[in-house]
Amino acid sequence: QLHLVESGGGLVQSGGSLRLSCTASGGSLDYYTIAWFRQAPGKEREAISGISDLDGSTYYADSMKGRITISRDNAKNAGYLQIHTLHTEDTGVYFCAVAYNIEVSTLTLVTPDQWGDYWGQGTRVTVSS
Repeated sequence: QLHLVESGGGLVQSGGSLRLSCTASGGSLDYYTIAWFRQAPGKEREAISGISDLDGSTYYADSMKGRITISRDNAKNAGYLQIHTLHTEDTGVYFCAVAYNIEVSTLTLVTPDQWGDYWGQGTRVTVSS
C-alpha cells in the first residue's frame, strides 16, 4: 500500500515560485499516473495536472496552463509540480494522488473524489499580495 507525502508548500509572495514534491513509500510508483489537485478556500477540489508513467503524457488544467510543470522521478519514487508566477488565487491545499495504469485524460472525465488509488494529506500554499 502506497503512502504519499506532499511537501514544498508554504508562504510565498505573489509572483514567486514553488516546487511541490510528492514522495511515495510502501511501494513503487512505476506504472502509476501521478496527479496534482488543488483545493482553494471555500471551493471544490480540482485537478490541475497529471503525468502518466506509460507514455509520459501530461495534463494541465486551463486555469494554470503555462505556469505549472509536472515531472516525476521513478528512481526517487517521487513526483513534482513546479508553479511559477504565483497569484493570490493559487492559495489553497495541494494534494497529490496516484492511480495505477490509467490515462491522464481520466482527470477530465471524473470528479476528484472518483480519481486515485492513493492520496496524500496535502501541503498548504499561501500566496500573499
